[in-house]
Amino acid sequence: MTMHSYPRELRLLTGGDFQKVFDAVEIKVPDQRILILSRANGLDHPRIGFIISKKNIRRAVKRNLVRRIMRESFRLNQDKLPAHDMIIMVRKGAGEIGSDDLHRLAKKCWSRLNKKVNQVHSAK
Repeated sequence: MTMHSYPRELRLLTGGDFQKVFDAVEIKVPDQRILILSRANGLDHPRIGFIISKKNIRRAVKRNLVRRIMRESFRLNQDKLPAHDMIIMVRKGAGEIGSDDLHRLAKKCWSRLNKKVNQVHSAK
């Protein structure tokens, strides 16, 4: 696996993968536009999945754009992220912000996730 690739191992693929995160959320990173739910996965790399409902972003083009930008940000930052399974839940209004703002939002959320993971691990 090259440093910045995006193979199948880095994705939550099945309903079961998603359910495991929902059943045992360890860390929540809330933001006005997105919510990240996360839990340790016992692997040596992070995995990511997306939930982007039509109710929150009407147009498929916009949903795909948001997913593409978040995935790209994940791909570029995966070496800095903890070995967690993460679900990115997109909220209302995420489709209205521009690509640059989405990139900034993703970066901010990754650093907040890292900070929370470090707090949890230092508390144990």
